[in-house]
Amino acid sequence: MSQPASSGNPLFPVFLKLDEILTVVVGGGNVGLEKLEALLKNDPNARVRLVAPEIRDEIKKLADLSPNIELIERKFEYQDLEDAGIAILATDNPELHKEIREWSKERHLLLNVADTPHLCDFYLGSTVKKGNLKIGISTNGQSPTFAKRLREILEESLPDETDQLLEKLKLFRDKLKGDFQDKVKKLNELTSTLVKK
Repeated sequence: MSQPASSGNPLFPVFLKLDEILTVVVGGGNVGLEKLEALLKNDPNARVRLVAPEIRDEIKKLADLSPNIELIERKFEYQDLEDAGIAILATDNPELHKEIREWSKERHLLLNVADTPHLCDFYLGSTVKKGNLKIGISTNGQSPTFAKRLREILEESLPDETDQLLEKLKLFRDKLKGDFQDKVKKLNELTSTLVKK
């Protein structure tokens, strides 16, 4: 069976349970703060270990608010990646990033390196969140600014009642009888008004 030709963005979107896996952030400056804030915006209970010789006060304040954030204020050591599911490198040291990249490849650790796409296994896209609805936006690195603007548009256009709608749809779905196809048909009929112009 032949595979279809790929065009456009080949990235596979995944939503991670950040409270169940350990994310290691290497870097305690502005970029480290930005990455930590992104993790916590998506899951305030994210398990994070942040390592850096100097850690900004804003990062320390965030750590004070969460028992799931571990700060290690010293130079990075390879054992800092122990038990990690993913790592995010946010330093101004490209040589360190390359070394950690080689080490992580050997151990099958997924890596994101800030502003260095060719070293990344995954990218951190923009996300829109309305209660239980979460939409990930990726431009495949072409324009993070466009992803940010699209996020802003979606956040403004999705009604605040979106989460209540999802809760009601779940209750309806839980009460449906019949096989999978019958349930899908009924849910499609119920939600068809959401996309009518």
